[in-house]
Amino acid sequence: MKLKNISASLLIAASAVTFAGCDSFLDIQPVGKVIPTTAPEFRSLITEAYVTVPDDRGLASFRSDEVLLDATMSSNDLGSYLDIWRWNDNTPDENTATFSWRQFYHVLFIANYVIESERLMTDGSTDEIRQMVGEAYMLRAYMHFLLVNLHAPAYTACDPASTKEIPLKLDSDVEGILSRNTVAEVYASIVKDLDSADDYLNVDSWQPGYNYRFTTLSVDALRSRVMLYMGRWDEARKAADRVLVVKNALSAVGSELPNAYNSAENILALEQVMSAQYARALKVNRDFYRLFSSSDLRRRAYFNQVTSSNILLVKGGSNTHTCSFRVAEMLLNAAEAACRDGLTDDAADYLLTLQRTRYNDGGAAKEAAIADMTQDQLLAEILDERARELAFEGHRWFDLRRTTRPRLERTYRGETYVLEQDDPRYSIRIPSEAIAANPGLAD
Repeated sequence: MKLKNISASLLIAASAVTFAGCDSFLDIQPVGKVIPTTAPEFRSLITEAYVTVPDDRGLASFRSDEVLLDATMSSNDLGSYLDIWRWNDNTPDENTATFSWRQFYHVLFIANYVIESERLMTDGSTDEIRQMVGEAYMLRAYMHFLLVNLHAPAYTACDPASTKEIPLKLDSDVEGILSRNTVAEVYASIVKDLDSADDYLNVDSWQPGYNYRFTTLSVDALRSRVMLYMGRWDEARKAADRVLVVKNALSAVGSELPNAYNSAENILALEQVMSAQYARALKVNRDFYRLFSSSDLRRRAYFNQVTSSNILLVKGGSNTHTCSFRVAEMLLNAAEAACRDGLTDDAADYLLTLQRTRYNDGGAAKEAAIADMTQDQLLAEILDERARELAFEGHRWFDLRRTTRPRLERTYRGETYVLEQDDPRYSIRIPSEAIAANPGLAD
């Protein structure tokens, strides 16, 4: 699946972004070609933002318990991912893949420029212009959400009101010097942008090929995830419910992968989280693979077990696998939120709705087991089901961060590497070059 209507030449004069070779905070340098004025020109500009959305959730998977690396990998792949996999953030190999700090702020720049330019757009209907501005608010919300979950402690694992990590970027001024905002401030901005997007967006769905664009339904899909991460259980469940009233179809695993851009349950086909490069490099952690029972239809659909020790990923590596939000996540968000809120019967109903489509007995064994579970046991089952269902879609590292932040251990060439429980390395450092260029980030 490829994004359509891309105009690479459409850059804002005196403020366009290239993100290379500059010492300013955002590494922005003026290039200047075309000043967008018409709605079609702004559509091309915002499409450039969509194209630039990073795949960092996929790169972060190398830090999770999903991934195995071993000595059979190519030297290039080892050079790129080994230090991420073993959480070596202090002295990584010079060829280690880097997280896309600049790209996030590139997208934010465009989103901010579109928001600021609402009244300047010509040759477009009011609905068309408002839709684009709504998409810009969603892009701004989502980029800040990803940044704060990559580079800051989880909202529920810190004092969000006092923990300062990433800078908010809420305007297109490339000369502004920014400093770190608190986790609470970032999340408050995200929620505010979701409210604005809700007011502006007016397209309910896009045809395949254009379904990378935000819609009215995507607002509550993101809101459900945000509220879950904030521990606001009732709001997370209600937002998921509003999505499920409109869209509740689940993919028939085996005939299609649920994270395909054109699957029955895809809500937003924006991110190709598990790129071809990532999928080629990794093997599936055998312990993670054991979460999938022989009755689990996803075991064969998601993975290719070549040998007992060589398990390859089927669920990624192609632009067909492009998905940011889908129905199964909404069911799991609602299930977890309901369970944590003490609504165990509701939680079981959400969970079983998914499980009936994912096991070859129609979930009968799961239903019998769940009937006897305590609240804690049910929550553990929901989280395990979340690991299985959303495997390699960029959720696992974030879920580990916001729940138990467990002790992880792995071995490479006889040497053992450990990520302790609640280890500070559950947050990824802001790039040193960004800090060097902007002293405000050193706070």
